[in-house]
Amino acid sequence: MTSAEDERATGIGIDAVDVNRFGAILLRRPRLLQRLFTTAEHHDVLQGGRSIERLAARFAAKEATMKALGIGLGKVSFHDIEVATTDHGQPILRLHGKALERSKHVGKLHVSLTHTANLAMAVVAPEATWKP
Repeated sequence: MTSAEDERATGIGIDAVDVNRFGAILLRRPRLLQRLFTTAEHHDVLQGGRSIERLAARFAAKEATMKALGIGLGKVSFHDIEVATTDHGQPILRLHGKALERSKHVGKLHVSLTHTANLAMAVVAPEATWKP
């Protein structure tokens, strides 16, 4: 990482996904499911109902995480950002690989997910731990 990247401010990330469009894309390209989501994410989402809405919210969280970390689409694998839930159902982020490397200058990443039948959204807000 260059010094310019080290100095880049971390920001809040937000993303919204059209659920119907996302579901249609997954139907046309079923292998995309494995490319975008980990096995653990598949398992977690299949445990409840409304799986397309929940997958769309997780995809939005992955994109919002990239935005919060100041990295563009394609800079990390989608598997490097994993959305999990606590025993109480609260969403949490687990970072791996390049996403984990890029997040070294932040503390905990707070994530919030929401969805309706038509729209899924996520917000990611990191806690800065570095000092200027």
